[in-house]
Amino acid sequence: MADDSTRIELSRHELREVACYAVACARPALAVFERERPDDRRPRAAVDAAQAFADGGERTKALRDGAWSAHRAAQETRDAGQAAASDAARAAGHAAGAAFLHPLAKATQVKHILGSAAHAARALELSAGDVPTVGADHIARSRMPAHSVVVDVLRRYPAAPRGGGRIGELIRQLDVSLR
Repeated sequence: MADDSTRIELSRHELREVACYAVACARPALAVFERERPDDRRPRAAVDAAQAFADGGERTKALRDGAWSAHRAAQETRDAGQAAASDAARAAGHAAGAAFLHPLAKATQVKHILGSAAHAARALELSAGDVPTVGADHIARSRMPAHSVVVDVLRRYPAAPRGGGRIGELIRQLDVSLR
């Protein structure tokens, strides 16, 4: 168990703002997933559940299950060689998972705040033929919906950790630009 010096206070309002931000970042990538898997509603359901939480709903088992379902969709599309769709589904999973941000002062928690934006950016750049400027553009646009509450929460955590390949790089770009 973490001691008090490693814990961060997070209000329900702050968690709702983080989830709202994650939804705004993930939503543009849903079309990438739905082009590949038009009958698979799991990522959209995860984003919708996260939006419901951001709008005042409760953190429920259904919300957590939605996040896991979107991540399973990501795994299935990755295994099928649909990398862009996989990252789009992962963005949706991170949007739903943002409601469960841990109040631990660890750099790895930054992915819970910014992971939806990074995976959406990667989905969009892969969908465009692996064009890094497309991802960078999404990261730049992802700064706009970041309410001051989201930035304040982000600043309570250490900077995003090194590593993580292209997703880690995108997270660090957004992290630096928001701080």
